[in-house]
Amino acid sequence: AFIHKSGSYWCLPFNPAFCPFTLRQTAKIISDYRPQRNDIFASAKSPFSKEGTAAVAGWHFLMVKSIIMKYIFRILALMAFFQVAAVRLVMAQLSTVPDGGNKKAMVGERVGITDIAIHYDRPGVKKREGQIWGKLVPVGLADQGFGNTKLAPWRAGANENTTIEFSTAVSIEGKALAAGKYGFFIAYDPVECTLIFSKNNNSWGSFFYNPAENALEVKVKPIANDHAVEWLEYDFSNESENGVTVNLRWENLIFPFRVEVDLTGTQLASFRRELQTDKGFTWQSWAQAASWCAEHNTNLQQGLEWADSATSMNFGGDRSFQAWSAKAQVLDRMGRSAEAVTDIKKVAAYGNRFEVHQFGMRLLGEKKYQDAFDIFKANYDNNPNEFISTFGMARGYAGLGDSKKATEYVQKAQKMANTPTQKSMAEKAMGLIKEGKPINQ
Repeated sequence: AFIHKSGSYWCLPFNPAFCPFTLRQTAKIISDYRPQRNDIFASAKSPFSKEGTAAVAGWHFLMVKSIIMKYIFRILALMAFFQVAAVRLVMAQLSTVPDGGNKKAMVGERVGITDIAIHYDRPGVKKREGQIWGKLVPVGLADQGFGNTKLAPWRAGANENTTIEFSTAVSIEGKALAAGKYGFFIAYDPVECTLIFSKNNNSWGSFFYNPAENALEVKVKPIANDHAVEWLEYDFSNESENGVTVNLRWENLIFPFRVEVDLTGTQLASFRRELQTDKGFTWQSWAQAASWCAEHNTNLQQGLEWADSATSMNFGGDRSFQAWSAKAQVLDRMGRSAEAVTDIKKVAAYGNRFEVHQFGMRLLGEKKYQDAFDIFKANYDNNPNEFISTFGMARGYAGLGDSKKATEYVQKAQKMANTPTQKSMAEKAMGLIKEGKPINQ
């Protein structure tokens, strides 16, 4: 409502019940169109004249158009909201058992530091003995009557894709496969099957199988199972340090395939990666990596560099016997045993009597009798009144073939023995000395 310049009172009929805006919003719209109103009405002589009626209609049209446009935008926004809500509602369906009474399952195995994880659905034989292979599971590739492919392999399970994931690169039946998660399919044949590892791991079954997405294909021979398996299952067998056999078992057949890893390569790559993280802030990590290299007699030059880091002041291992022991292991593997023993003798005081004694025992087991004696002697000099260091001297002399001195120190150790274990050790040592054997037990 407003007052015309002639003094007449003009009013626009408007029903708030049909307005998608509050009265305050409506007033704002009217206010926004006040300049246009003034321009339109300036030419009108009377609200009841032809020009006045046209002016009212024109201004009314502009204002209502604005309201309608804003109303449309609001409706579109509401439609978008409800569409998103509907999608989320569909995605948030309640949990139910898998279709067809099949069972969901997952199995995993670690080989070295490589994780293998298989997720699959387990179909049952369900009184279909003799009807599985070549019938329910067709030979080769088949048209399943659905999806966008006419030639598809078996999904190696039921329902969704069977997937197999490797945390590092592996080899399948001797063929390389990069780390990743793969859809797993089988083109069945009673003589020789084709195992397919597909880069597409999120499709439903094999209805959308595309051979262009295959990352690897390998051939395996199915073998007869010694007992019937009702529910399809995957398991692992023939485990070794660097490999394992994966078996798919169902009804009367087994489909085995060998997975192997480059144990040394993956472990070293892991060390190099982790030592650049916060794990590389302590000497223990560097010593662990160096010791592994020595134990596996590999990557020795870099292992020595890691040992140098472990024994440096930067990482706090300069006064750690364990850190120096790791370095000595690497030096020994590199043929620098004298240097290794010299370092250990210098830092023997940093270790406890048991750590130093154990290092001497390792040298004794390697038949490095003089080096072992030198370590036992350094331990005894630092701990002259302890059973273990005194007994170490007996071991050192026995290794050198000096039975007289060995007997002398065994007798000293017997006087210090205060546990049944210590007394037994001394008693057995006397017998070995009499036989002229080293005391390395």
